[in-house]
Amino acid sequence: MKPKYDIAYFSAEIGISSSLPTYSGGLGVLAGDHIKSSGDLGLNMCAITLLYREGYFKQRIDEEGVQTETYPRFDPYPLLKKLKIKFTLRLRERDVWIQVYQFDYVGYSGHTIPLYFLDTDIEENFDDDRKITARLYSGDKDHRILQEAILGFGGSKLLEELGQNKIKTYHMNEGHCSFLVLYLLEKYDGNVEKVKSLCHFTTHTPVPAGHDHFSESRAKKLLRGLLPENLKLPSLVQNGRLHMTELGLYYSRSANGVSQLHGQVAQNQFPWTNIGYITNGVHHSYWMGSPFKRLYDEYLPNWKTNPEALLEIDKIPNHILLEAHKTRKYFLLGYANSQVSKALDGNTLTIGFARRSATYKRAQLIFHDLERLQSIGEGKIQIIFSGKAHPNDQEGKELIRQIVENSKSMIGKVKIIYLENYNMWLGRMITSGVDVWLNTPLRPNEASGTSGMKATLNGVPNLSVLDGWWAEGCRDGINGWAVGDPDSPEDEKDATHFYSLLENEVIPTYYNHQERWISIMKEAIKTGVNFTAHRMVKRYNEKYY
Repeated sequence: MKPKYDIAYFSAEIGISSSLPTYSGGLGVLAGDHIKSSGDLGLNMCAITLLYREGYFKQRIDEEGVQTETYPRFDPYPLLKKLKIKFTLRLRERDVWIQVYQFDYVGYSGHTIPLYFLDTDIEENFDDDRKITARLYSGDKDHRILQEAILGFGGSKLLEELGQNKIKTYHMNEGHCSFLVLYLLEKYDGNVEKVKSLCHFTTHTPVPAGHDHFSESRAKKLLRGLLPENLKLPSLVQNGRLHMTELGLYYSRSANGVSQLHGQVAQNQFPWTNIGYITNGVHHSYWMGSPFKRLYDEYLPNWKTNPEALLEIDKIPNHILLEAHKTRKYFLLGYANSQVSKALDGNTLTIGFARRSATYKRAQLIFHDLERLQSIGEGKIQIIFSGKAHPNDQEGKELIRQIVENSKSMIGKVKIIYLENYNMWLGRMITSGVDVWLNTPLRPNEASGTSGMKATLNGVPNLSVLDGWWAEGCRDGINGWAVGDPDSPEDEKDATHFYSLLENEVIPTYYNHQERWISIMKEAIKTGVNFTAHRMVKRYNEKYY
């Protein structure tokens, strides 16, 4: 007998491990951490996403800093189990076949959460239809509508095929899943209140470009029969556009942003509905470097199931904690030095900046004044960058090229490297191996940011703008440092403040005040306890499930 699930978690990308190329970045990795902690805590949940046989992409960066993409094909066997479930969805006025695969995530308690992957790359389909689920975030608007239809309509249909008729909460992780509300509307004969009573929506993006919207005529052409005739949404009435975030929000009983600050931003974006917030968290045991895991096993034995045990970090002698960090740092530098032609040094303060290459994240801020950077940092700092730009994001690609160009101009002065093909494996290595985590988004564009949380749990202090989670977590000078003036963010002022912190706080503390540095590391770890996915999932369960 299959269990009857209470919660169905829908997400266009889910990052469980770097072996499953079904994620691109923050949204997918967050979804994976949500599922992992739900498994550890025994929530009665299943998850639904798409199977991307060509993943997101593998990134190559040449000597000039130019990014190119390759798409190696992923073979689901033996990681995923092919189910004897196949059904059709009517798209472009023809039947498209969907094959289902399953992956079981088993939590620490032995509790299992099944993940269902939907795939259209099967023999029964036309070539055009086989490509629908091939790549994550690729193709034109038509392609996006078709993918989101497979996820929303197809995922809801799958639950029926599985006999899952006791779902109490359909949790939509972003607007890519919103078509599921239209499936439910038809299922419940247009009963809007019934559909609302079943749905919860999480929005992750304060940047308008991050919200999908399509012209009504385009959507109707591709989804004939699936779109109700009398759909009334604010953007449809005003400008004839089907706004996917609006669709999900409009038909949900509750909704949330992913940090306190983002909750306010989202509320201002969509003033006609009520949006709360739950700050994101990370699956603490997954993102922990191995030397720390061994240390915590010895001194804080129940830390995996009870992250609050990490509040007892002072039990661990300073020199032992520092040794664990050094082991992880040397592991990262060993990998970095095998990839690039500049030898990074284990005794030099190492700063990490790794995330999606998008202009609002301001990776270039550190280079605002190259002479100042050199005079402060020569012989004292080295910097590791990593991150992918979306294949169609020319500005993001240009950003990578500029970082590589700037790093060349600093040869012989400050070592700066760019590690290609950022993924979960490399992300864990960098967040747990650098000495300081740098994050300089243009506030309030970073909804939450989870990489800084991973760093914090590994005793790596954040040197970051007070945006997203750091606006809640920062205790300036105690567990890390706050960059810039939150009330009037601008490049010139933020860069000047960053250089001043680096010169007067970070570098002298690292080299001359080891006891204070270790105290900051320990305070960072204590802060990280408030930003675990365990805390996050418990809040979802209490507040929204």
